[in-house]
Amino acid sequence: MRRRLTIYTGALAFVLITVSHLIPTRVYAQNNYTLGGLAGSAMRMGFGAQGMTMGNSIGALVNGEGLSYYNPAIVAFQAQRTAYVSTGFLPMDRNLNFLSYTQSMKPAGGFSLAIINAGVSKLEGRNSDGVQTETYSTSENEFLFSFGTKIRPDLAIGVSAKILYYSLFQGVKSTTVGFDLGMLYAVNEEWAFGLIVGDINSKYKWDTSSLYGQDGNTTIEHFPLRRRLAVCYAPTFFKSRWSGEIEWIGSTWLSRGGLEIPLHENLTIRGGIDQVAFDGSISAKPSLGFSLQSPVASWKPVLTYGYIFEPYSAGGIHMLSLTVGFE
Repeated sequence: MRRRLTIYTGALAFVLITVSHLIPTRVYAQNNYTLGGLAGSAMRMGFGAQGMTMGNSIGALVNGEGLSYYNPAIVAFQAQRTAYVSTGFLPMDRNLNFLSYTQSMKPAGGFSLAIINAGVSKLEGRNSDGVQTETYSTSENEFLFSFGTKIRPDLAIGVSAKILYYSLFQGVKSTTVGFDLGMLYAVNEEWAFGLIVGDINSKYKWDTSSLYGQDGNTTIEHFPLRRRLAVCYAPTFFKSRWSGEIEWIGSTWLSRGGLEIPLHENLTIRGGIDQVAFDGSISAKPSLGFSLQSPVASWKPVLTYGYIFEPYSAGGIHMLSLTVGFE
């Protein structure tokens, strides 16, 4: 018991020290960051407290919360019905919300329905004299329909169809469709690997003719294609899960990682690092969080909190999630 506690303490200290060294002390320019300003940035922030506090590196996390956002093939390994709701508290009047439901399908599959909602409120409209006239808001949404199936007991494939809806301004809206493809290979109880290609054909299509009449035009903004290789390691000698990913998105290479340690059957702590650019063109995003659970009859509610440090913001992101598993 003492040896296990020493290992837990050491691992937690490693995460805390790493995070403390990665917290940005000032804002750096992003002149060399090729993803800056590309469409769909809010849809790449992650999904909920668990994933975001593990650095969004859970594309190979088997037996998690069945979040098909990270890999649609994950739902094929889902053992129970799971409902998930999450909300974020962000600086600069931004909002970020998530909702999903995942269920297994006999004999060897699963499906998931999920929604991402992001936006900005309290945008001030002013006239030519600088006088405030009204307040605007934006609403960026993604509806995911995911299906995964096992082609072998240890190998699954999956696909997500995504409806992308963005209300930018009065009469300026976009509704398009994109796709994600994923594969998950559970080598054994300790190792799993994932391969994901995301945002295939994802884009926003704007038509401003209703706003500007004959001066309006049609503009298409493509999401950058995401190609990710994920790994998860759950050692049997030390009850924990380590996750990592390498991503090639657009012309940028990123890495990310996360750690999950159950300190008690009802308490789990997490830490992670996201968007570590190989060329150093952008600051990393460290994160910390925990989960509390207390089974009630056949229900298994889990409350998860996460804090994500944002290098280019006045403050960080507070994420709060509730997961309910049904037998």
